[in-house]
Amino acid sequence: MSPRHSLAAACITAGLVPLTAAAENTIKIGYPLPLSGPVSVYGVPVIRAAEMAVQEINAKGGVLGRRLELLERDSKANADEAVRLARELIIKDNVDFLVGTATSAEAPAVSTIAKENKIVFIAPTAKTVQLTSPANLHPYIFRLGSNTDIDGRTGASIIARWKDVKRVATIAPDYDYGRDAVAAFVDYLKKARPDIEIVDQQWPKLGQSDFTAFINAQLAKQPEAVFCDAYGGDFVTFAKQAAPLGYFKAINNRLVDGGEVGSTDEALALGTDYPYGIWANAYDPVIWPVDEPAEHKTFVDNLKAFTKEKYASGWAIMGYSSVLALAEGINKAGDINSDKVSKALLGLTFDTPVGRRSFNPNTHETAAGEFWGQMIKDSNYPFAIMKNPTYLSQGPFTN
Repeated sequence: MSPRHSLAAACITAGLVPLTAAAENTIKIGYPLPLSGPVSVYGVPVIRAAEMAVQEINAKGGVLGRRLELLERDSKANADEAVRLARELIIKDNVDFLVGTATSAEAPAVSTIAKENKIVFIAPTAKTVQLTSPANLHPYIFRLGSNTDIDGRTGASIIARWKDVKRVATIAPDYDYGRDAVAAFVDYLKKARPDIEIVDQQWPKLGQSDFTAFINAQLAKQPEAVFCDAYGGDFVTFAKQAAPLGYFKAINNRLVDGGEVGSTDEALALGTDYPYGIWANAYDPVIWPVDEPAEHKTFVDNLKAFTKEKYASGWAIMGYSSVLALAEGINKAGDINSDKVSKALLGLTFDTPVGRRSFNPNTHETAAGEFWGQMIKDSNYPFAIMKNPTYLSQGPFTN
């Protein structure tokens, strides 16, 4: 589904409150995130699942007897645009809460606006540790997803298992997300495998259209494995350009990517161009070979019916869970006042289709991990799937 189609559908989706509804009868949630451009590969599924959560909650009577209203805006993965939209949502649209942004450039910028306006802001997917570092932490910012320390450490633990690997390279987008993840990766890898040498580091910009120079420069250094954090449309572009240059063959597909390129969204976008054999992660593997939790199956079935898509999104879980978390916080506070809700979110435990999550009262993070595994070809699906998805968070990869 295209972003434009998604936005149009959002206006007519049953269960969403029409814009003419009286403000006092609704709880307004401003939701800026990328709905166009390369990052929309992830942004659109996030907002669609948030819409589904709103519909389900409203069908059960809403929150505190009031219906939820989702105000969606396209941030274009641009920090300045996200800030402009956040201000507009607060001042012009009088939203009660902010949820959203996808990138680690947008979220810290919007967090500053949330702090200035004393409004709760939940970031579903932005990973930079800078978002909730002691210097930037404030009462109104909360992170739902993983962070760059967890991604980098987990990626390093996978590569550290490959005893024959001595030369490692990295390639990641040149902004907080990529820089922070690579720093965590290198720090952990040096401790786990001091015999490994980092032979090359490449820093393409977010939204890079031509990776050829970066790929060739890295190939010249002859790495035996690579930690990559390109994601979304950038990874699609990177993978399609790298394969003909022999990049994946040169490293025997020993590439580990922490940018959720193990999601069905990425696999569908690449199709047969997916570099089978790499190791990747996802917030939700969607395809569970065995022991799929009943609540997850229900979620996926409902999501496919809601979006009218054949396969569910691996990113959708974050949009869905972000609304569930906020609703739980409002219910616990018994009020929509952000000061009260922010206090209610501290230590809050809430259910998601992939397990329970809790906001740490000190860090305002769930410290959530992700599902990791090797991406393989399966005759049952027209895209790459994750072999034996394993949920990893704080500890090293041991599977």
